[in-house]
Amino acid sequence: MYFRHSNEMWSEFPELVPGVLFAEGITADVTVTERVAHYHTVAAERLAQGGESEMPEIQAWRRAFSKMGMKPTQYRCASEALLRRFRQEGSLPRLHPLVDLCNAVSIAFAIPVAVFDRQKVSGDLEVRHAHGSESYLTFSGETEHPEPREVIFADTAGQAHARRWTNRQSGLSAVREDTRSVLIVAEALHGSASRDVPRLIDAIAAELAAVWSLQTRRGILSSSSPRFDLSAEGNLQLRQHRT
Repeated sequence: MYFRHSNEMWSEFPELVPGVLFAEGITADVTVTERVAHYHTVAAERLAQGGESEMPEIQAWRRAFSKMGMKPTQYRCASEALLRRFRQEGSLPRLHPLVDLCNAVSIAFAIPVAVFDRQKVSGDLEVRHAHGSESYLTFSGETEHPEPREVIFADTAGQAHARRWTNRQSGLSAVREDTRSVLIVAEALHGSASRDVPRLIDAIAAELAAVWSLQTRRGILSSSSPRFDLSAEGNLQLRQHRT
C-alpha cells in the first residue's frame, strides 16, 4: 500500500506540505489525559491571542477552499472545526486515545490531522479529484457519493475516506476499539508549513513512542517525492526518522 497526492493536486496547490506517519500496535487501553491537556493548553494560549480565523494556518486553508469553489465558513478544514469547538466549549469530545491525541496536536498546530485505520483501506490511498462514482460512508451509516471534481481521499476500490479534502473523514476507516495499524496524514499550506509539518509529525511520533512504545515510519512528501510506501523498503527514497 502507498499514499500519495495526484499530480493534478500538486499542480493546483504547489505550496502543499504533507506529512505522513504509519504505525502498528495501537490499542485503546491507555491513558493520555495529561498529554492531551498539554496540547490543549498550547491551543488555548494561541486562541487567547486571536480567533482561529486569524491564524495563518487556517487562513491558508480558507483560501484553498475558496479556490475549490466552496464557502470557507460553510465547509471548514478539520483543524478549524476543532479549534472553533474548543474555543466555544473549552474541551473536545473523547473518542479514542489516539484520536484524542491527534485532535489535540491538530489544534495546537492549527493543522488538519487525519487518522485512518489501515485495515479498512483497500489497496492504495490517493488524494485526488473525485469521478463522482466513489462511495463515502458517513458516521451514521449512510452512503454518499462525492461530487465530480470534489477533492477526496480515495482508495483503489473507489471508497472515499474523506470528503472535501480536509473537511470530513469517513466512518469506514475511523479508528475504533479494535484498530491496530494506522496511517496518519497532516497537510498544511501556509508559509511556514515546511517547518511546522515536520514538527507536528515528530510530535505525534514521540507520543506514540511514549504511550504505546511503538516505532513509526514517517516522511514529508513533495511534488518531487510524492509517494509514501507503507513498506520500509519502499520508503528508502523518503526523508524519514525512526523513534
